[in-house]
Amino acid sequence: MQYRALLLLFLGLAVSACTDLELLPQDKADPNAVLSQEENYESFLARVYAGLAVTGQQGPAGASDIASLDEGFSNYLRQFWQLQELPTETAVIAWGDAGLPELVYQTWTSDNQFIRAMYYRIFFQVSQANEFLRETTPAKLDERGIREGFRPTVEGFRAEARFLRALSYWHAIDMFGDVIFYTEENPLGGDPPTVRSRAEVFDFLISELQAIEGQLPAIGAAEYGRVDQGAVLMLQAKLYQNAEVYAGQDRHADAVAALERIIDSGVYSLEEEYADLFKADNHTSDELIWAIPFDGRFTQGYGGLTYLTHAPVGGSMDPADYGIDGGWFGLRATKDLVALFPDVTGDADERALFYTDGQTLEINNISEFNQGYAIPKYTNVSSEGVPGVDPRFPDTDFPFFRLGDVYLMYAESVLRGGGGSRDRAVQLVNELRERAYDSDAGNITDAELTLDFILAERGRELYWEAHRRTDRIRFDAFSVNGIWPWKGGVPEGRTTSAIYNLYPVPSSEILSNPNLSQNEGY
Repeated sequence: MQYRALLLLFLGLAVSACTDLELLPQDKADPNAVLSQEENYESFLARVYAGLAVTGQQGPAGASDIASLDEGFSNYLRQFWQLQELPTETAVIAWGDAGLPELVYQTWTSDNQFIRAMYYRIFFQVSQANEFLRETTPAKLDERGIREGFRPTVEGFRAEARFLRALSYWHAIDMFGDVIFYTEENPLGGDPPTVRSRAEVFDFLISELQAIEGQLPAIGAAEYGRVDQGAVLMLQAKLYQNAEVYAGQDRHADAVAALERIIDSGVYSLEEEYADLFKADNHTSDELIWAIPFDGRFTQGYGGLTYLTHAPVGGSMDPADYGIDGGWFGLRATKDLVALFPDVTGDADERALFYTDGQTLEINNISEFNQGYAIPKYTNVSSEGVPGVDPRFPDTDFPFFRLGDVYLMYAESVLRGGGGSRDRAVQLVNELRERAYDSDAGNITDAELTLDFILAERGRELYWEAHRRTDRIRFDAFSVNGIWPWKGGVPEGRTTSAIYNLYPVPSSEILSNPNLSQNEGY
């Protein structure tokens, strides 16, 4: 797809625009000189997008954006995925790196290096977006003599940057609660950022997304990998659906309204084969609302899809079957994820992408890869069986927002009193299940559509797509409630404290910013 190639080209070019936390070019080039050329605005914006996929100024490693962390560990998507999946029933990991088992156990502390990596990445992204906005004001464009005819394009770029900033602030309040807050209006080198409550940032995000929606391309009209009104509606719906957690508000009616606009647009349709959503040519899928692009030539690194294609492979698995150069013997599923499926071979439910040969269902030793079923959900092989261009770094994109999630979100918000149509909710859920069963054998009745069913069905449809922690917290089934293997640090699992519904602010940040206070219990 030519749009995808164009965006990846910009990602590759933009990696050379080196930044620190406040995004000052380290090549010592004069920003006014660089941004006097119109073509550089899109490259600058691409660098903001790239912060979700790459870790530094050259691939795959060697010039990290954040010097205090292992570059591969610091990848935004890798840590977002780990903090969403590892503390739930969906995944365990064999590696013993300091702080990693504690994510599985729900026993982390404020010194956890992986939580710190996520925190730094979130605010690095915020800083990048802020700097783009500082450098693209009307006054700056006047100063550089940018022609009037190009300015509407810049306004569109600014809306994209504001979306990306909103995305990271969503992750911030979802994971950390009350957070530091700063925008392009805060001067560089000023006082440390102040803290805003979770509810205040939630309100800001809702108003921000409403403000930029009309400045972005229509639903489905953006170049691949860039955001449009479909992505805005999806982020709005995510915020609305979790509004009770974030702000003590019931916004399910707003969620239903946003989701109906996506569904009724007719732009998106379900992929025929579930597994094709996670293959090297998934950029051709009409189910994806917004994806983070990866490419073996242009986005080389040890996070993102490199991690998600390599870490689940080991034991008797042949890496060549998945288009990669070797397995990392890391990620597997707990038996509680397996139990969501009626048949782990995928004969009944095609979403059960488990590898069982040589693997045990029970996990008595978390460091042994052959304990726990493997899940090669993400592969570097196309739907036609063609390997990606580089077995080290996949061509597979990460499906950040997709229509299958929309259907389940709609059903949930209808059940939670948001209006809409219950009949339609059942119909949409059954469309997903007809794909999964390749027939109507798995269809549910109206009476079977319950919130308990929705939580389980989200586990079946969306496992390993970085939703599970947020889902379980929304359903009050994450810490105090719910038991699965290795939760609490014991093989049989146990409940944990409600403090783990939030991650701690890294201790290093508490020391450096007097405005910050630690989350309760840490």
